[in-house]
Amino acid sequence: MKRTFDLKECCQPHSSKLHWEEPLRSTMVEVRCVEVHHLGVVPYQTAMEQMKELQAKRIDDEIPDTLLILEHPEIVTVGPRARNDGIAPPEGYATQAVDRGGGLTWHGPGQLVAYPIFKWNLEGEDSVAAIIERIEGWVIEALQACGIASDRDSRMQGVWVHGKKICSIGLSFLRWTSRHGFTINIDTPTGRVEGIAGCGLDQATTTCINQLGHSLTHKAILSALLNTMEKSLSRHPL
Repeated sequence: MKRTFDLKECCQPHSSKLHWEEPLRSTMVEVRCVEVHHLGVVPYQTAMEQMKELQAKRIDDEIPDTLLILEHPEIVTVGPRARNDGIAPPEGYATQAVDRGGGLTWHGPGQLVAYPIFKWNLEGEDSVAAIIERIEGWVIEALQACGIASDRDSRMQGVWVHGKKICSIGLSFLRWTSRHGFTINIDTPTGRVEGIAGCGLDQATTTCINQLGHSLTHKAILSALLNTMEKSLSRHPL
């Protein structure tokens, strides 16, 4: 069942820690519950501030693993790699410095944004690379459920369709609890994401799924992500 929350509501304090939050490692496969918050269009700065609050609450077990689903008004986020290399988007794009991994990432209409505020301590989640691989696998599985073949590419982490990058992943961790997350470009305005040389790639390497001849809706890919979460991440959406 989907649940809808206001972003501020997500950050209200809980009176006590949740007794089911600390997983016990065993030979059995643990499946953890995830609260899914559908937030609509949220300004990037607002989301960034709230992610930090939620991350702190998740570290202290005041909230369960939490997945934010949203969209941003157009903005290009600039990660440490891009800043260190002096890389900036072309004129005509608003920008925001961020502390997640990676370089330039476009956000805007037609893009699904997912921010997992997860405590990554289940079996197999023992490195950043392993966590990124799990997220990639999740997106690949969800796209497959929508009839779209996708894969990884040696050029850059993320998910690719027909040699074009359609999913970017960038996380920031504190005590193995993440914020930031991933994006899936579904039906973005023509030329906007293509105009960004994201993460050191050439312009037009990143595009959206519908530009590649597929017909995908936000509802379909979101449903597929939720339906494949347990298989891919050992987590079950509430």
